[in-house]
Amino acid sequence: MTRVVQISHPQHGRALARVEEPSLVLLNGAKSVYEAALEAIDTKKPLAELLLAARSDTKLHYDDVYAGTSEWKLLPAFDCPGDPFRCLVAGTGLTHKNSALSRQAMHAATEGTKPTDSIIMYEWGVENGFPAPGEIGVQPEWFYKGNGSVLRAHGETLEVPDFGDDGGEEPEVAGIYIVDRQGIPHRIGFATGNEFSDHVMEKKNYLYLAPSKLRQCAIGPELLIGGDFCDIKGNVRVSDVRVSAGEQVKWSADIRTGEQNMAHSLENLEYHHFKYPGHRLPLQAHVHFFGADAFSFGSKLLLENDDLMTVYWEGLGRPLQNRLSVSPDSPTLNPLSQL
Repeated sequence: MTRVVQISHPQHGRALARVEEPSLVLLNGAKSVYEAALEAIDTKKPLAELLLAARSDTKLHYDDVYAGTSEWKLLPAFDCPGDPFRCLVAGTGLTHKNSALSRQAMHAATEGTKPTDSIIMYEWGVENGFPAPGEIGVQPEWFYKGNGSVLRAHGETLEVPDFGDDGGEEPEVAGIYIVDRQGIPHRIGFATGNEFSDHVMEKKNYLYLAPSKLRQCAIGPELLIGGDFCDIKGNVRVSDVRVSAGEQVKWSADIRTGEQNMAHSLENLEYHHFKYPGHRLPLQAHVHFFGADAFSFGSKLLLENDDLMTVYWEGLGRPLQNRLSVSPDSPTLNPLSQL
């Protein structure tokens, strides 16, 4: 399988590299996955073949880049260079049973013993999320996270803003897409993701789900071109790295995703995301999260400043790691000026 990273250098600027463990092989031509994908569409060549043909003779030590000790720094596995507004970051919730149960527990106290809307919507997916070929299944929950400016790379911090109540990891796989010049969406591949949300805010009332999602998120370090989304195993953990002994794991869980572990088929999720004309604008980029199987907030863990979040999925390359940064400031009201 072809795995690539996006990297940057203070003097040389951006570059695209193939992962050939233990090395990163710099590629000639395109400086981003977005640029390479558009070239593949325009030339009608498979993207994996185009990237293979672009190999240069320059290799980097992946360990150094991954550890942050090289002058080359990892970027998010996908973005829209120079124009973050062209990239739509969104996701689909209530696709995994465990996340639906966590949401049920989160809101059940205010709704008695009856099933919450979260469980009801999850069950809709169980009943009609895998429609027969050629048919359309039930619509999943959908949420908006922001434009490309919210994307962070492996090794960067994810911030709880001054107006936020909390920040917690959501270990997911993100689908990566580009819309061609004719308005037709194409799936490029998949990347490890930490969708990162404010669960304390969401717990106050499920109608706060929308603002709780308006946070930074991370994808990478690698992007798998093509790939299978059937049954993917992984692990997530939260660690305290402030202790003198190194890394002390505060919470961890084995996780699974992919169609065999979800209430919706990939085809159904993609149909409902791209059915909207505003999601098929020519040259638009999309990062779409497919939902979490488990997260630490469901185990009543509140993350602390500088905690390390690690997400790993088999087949999607090296683990994605990000520290938590809690803003020390208090929110202040800044009235807008009148033009």
